[in-house]
Amino acid sequence: MPFHKHVLPNGLTIIGETSPSALSVALGFFVRTGSRDEGPQLAGVSHFLEHMVFKGTEKRSALDVNRDFDRIGAHSNACTSEENTIFYAAILPEYLPDAVDILADILRPSLRTEDFDTEKQVIIEEIGMYDDQPVWSAYDQARRLYFADHPLGNSVLGTKDSVGALTSEQMRNYFKSRYVAPNITVAAAGQFDFPAFVKLIEKHCGTWPTGEALRGNLRETVGSSGFQVVTKPKVTQEHLFLLSAGPPVDSPLRYAAETLATIIGDDSGSRLYWELVDPGLADSADMSFHEYEGTSCFFTSFSCDPTRAGADLGTVRRLLHDVQTKGITEAELTQAKNKITSRVVRGGERPMNRMQAVGATWVYLHEYRTVDEELAAYEGVSLADIQTVLQRYPLDRVTTLALGPLAELKPVEVNGQKAG
Repeated sequence: MPFHKHVLPNGLTIIGETSPSALSVALGFFVRTGSRDEGPQLAGVSHFLEHMVFKGTEKRSALDVNRDFDRIGAHSNACTSEENTIFYAAILPEYLPDAVDILADILRPSLRTEDFDTEKQVIIEEIGMYDDQPVWSAYDQARRLYFADHPLGNSVLGTKDSVGALTSEQMRNYFKSRYVAPNITVAAAGQFDFPAFVKLIEKHCGTWPTGEALRGNLRETVGSSGFQVVTKPKVTQEHLFLLSAGPPVDSPLRYAAETLATIIGDDSGSRLYWELVDPGLADSADMSFHEYEGTSCFFTSFSCDPTRAGADLGTVRRLLHDVQTKGITEAELTQAKNKITSRVVRGGERPMNRMQAVGATWVYLHEYRTVDEELAAYEGVSLADIQTVLQRYPLDRVTTLALGPLAELKPVEVNGQKAG
């Protein structure tokens, strides 16, 4: 599948992976901005702005935007993270010009004050809705506890107070400073003609303003090592998150780190699964590896009956300590690599997945990686690589947050060490 790249005079980057055998095409606008780029007074503005992009332009009302996507049968949406805001659509190839027209248009939104005031209430309601979801609330608070004063601890949604105090003028200024052409990458994958795609993007985006959108504070962090219990009397289960440091997104060790997370906490056949889920000691238990610029971390989480929280925490701490001191087996490594490579291959068959993978890799690493290169990287992970990850980023140096009905969670002795 050929890869193509073109940069417009204003600095906007266009990349694409063409696949003549595909039956669809997906495209996405990757804006390198997220919650880590916000100060306290702007907390939540990136996510709020994602909503506002769909509220209309000089050419389209909010209703027009939805109707125009529906007319071409598009699967379209947007998402905001700590580091990126992505607007995307998957369509049949003949509708690519229409999809480019819609997405490029909404990325120059009107940002009308009346729309801003209305949508602000929607965002505040959304924050309240997520606060009522124990797993999400625990995850968000665990990130804040782990990252402490690091900007990756910023909440993507912001708070009711920060969003409530935000003004439309602040949002417009943020938009002008972050949504500049050099800070945006347009990625496409599937059945399409790249030169024609470049002409479409240049037609719609060639006059977008240029400028610098800097991102500072890309330092690594090992976390706060804090231990916090958040009491929510109406929550029926105890939800725990244990965070530890990992290699940043541009590190060659990221493949070994993801493989290690799969061994410990995949949703089936992992150590956490056999220790907690299969015997019915926890409703869920997993580990995932989250990559960021400058630093990354492992997220270990489980949910259980409050009466089991202390014992399960001890089990998880023991498990992490065992992996840290004894490593993993060749059989576990082989199984994890088989799982990951299968997922890479299956995902590579879908233009939407390839668009997201190609776009994210370019945004973070400024390089293109084929499916075969990704497979080779995972297949090349060795026990020595896993050991290097463990030496540089100790799994048992954790920041722990518990959220649920418990007023306290006593530290549990694990191999002579307390779980706090």
